[in-house]
Amino acid sequence: MRIAVIGTGYVGLVSGTCFSEFGHDVICIDTDEAKIARLNEGEVPIFEPGLQAMIEKNSRSGYLKFGTDLETAVSNADAVFIAVGTPSRRGDGQADLSYVYAAAAEIAAALTGYTVVVTKSTVPVGTGREVARILREANPEADFDVVSNPEFLREGAAIEDFMRPDRVIVGTVEPRAQEVMSAIYRPLSLFQTPLVFTSLESAELTKYAGNAFLATKITFINEIADLCEKVGADVHDVARGIGLDRRIGAKFLHPGPGFGGSCFPKDTRALFETSMAAEAPLQIVETVIGINEKRKKAMATRIIDACDGSLTNKRIAVLGLTFKPNTDDMRESPSLDILPELIRRGATIRAYDPEGMSEARKLLEEVEFCDSSYATLEEADALVLITEWNEFRALDLDRVKSLMKTPVIVDLRNIYDPHDMTAKGFAYSSIGRPQ
Repeated sequence: MRIAVIGTGYVGLVSGTCFSEFGHDVICIDTDEAKIARLNEGEVPIFEPGLQAMIEKNSRSGYLKFGTDLETAVSNADAVFIAVGTPSRRGDGQADLSYVYAAAAEIAAALTGYTVVVTKSTVPVGTGREVARILREANPEADFDVVSNPEFLREGAAIEDFMRPDRVIVGTVEPRAQEVMSAIYRPLSLFQTPLVFTSLESAELTKYAGNAFLATKITFINEIADLCEKVGADVHDVARGIGLDRRIGAKFLHPGPGFGGSCFPKDTRALFETSMAAEAPLQIVETVIGINEKRKKAMATRIIDACDGSLTNKRIAVLGLTFKPNTDDMRESPSLDILPELIRRGATIRAYDPEGMSEARKLLEEVEFCDSSYATLEEADALVLITEWNEFRALDLDRVKSLMKTPVIVDLRNIYDPHDMTAKGFAYSSIGRPQ
């Protein structure tokens, strides 16, 4: 199949690359000429494990190309995937669909022959119908169907998620469009991946509902963790106990400083605004949003308490800045709430992240960035673990203690065992476990 992907952000780049891995002829289009030039030179603008190698492989084979000529790409395509950004709109939390609609208008002018136009971007219910209206109005003679095909990619594991998904949701009831989409995803039949056909509206809502449910699950276990601290229970025991119930499942039951990233915060806000517009308010989702925002901000208080109630003239070492490991994504990371508050309260911050520091430097100007985990620790009054990168899971604790001014560790991801840390002579605090 010949596929054009409009947008080379996270979703577009990963999706286009993986389609090329299937053996499809893929061209990824972007208006940013400098970005396309870098991609054609082998420079990948995001960090995602395995992506660089896959891009290099399929570019060499000719299955994957990058360009700026949307008209030619669309005119030759069997399917066109819209994978542009849908950020939260300032003021009301709704998804900003201006990039989607602009792409649709450009696509309309280039359509020749039957083409399936696919919204891969995360979009609210009704977007697909509006895209179809824009296409029809701009090009009344065009032969096309609009399909919703939401992505379910975890940053840090996106390639595995794409190549071996739990399911593929395709929003269309049109037989021709179903045939094209079935051909595109046929390689997944080897893994017996369910290809679920729904209406446009159902597919659009499925994406938001899925992310909101996972965000709710995270928020639930975070609140249970707070309760555990008050009553002397261990949140890990509780999480395991409920997670072994197959109706609940073990995933997304790990407590922490609150969820961030490009999806959960944006999508929960957009879903709630959609529910309000439809006069069917999702009060659970509204509560999840509020609790999560408060939680990220409250993490600074935990750190201050661990430092005897004052950060004045204290040096805090921070390991991990991205919202999760195996990505360079800083969007809505808890670190963006925690570190400025620590600085406001008098602390000096030294920080290290394996992949996120380039972006973090733009967002955390008062932070001193270091070249390694251990470099952050010199003369530190406390160490704060925010992101659970693998390299932070087995630190040389004797070396850590020798480098620090005072052996205080605040572990916001529960990487270490409290008993082991106490035995090593650390004043150790974590989330939802007896100290």
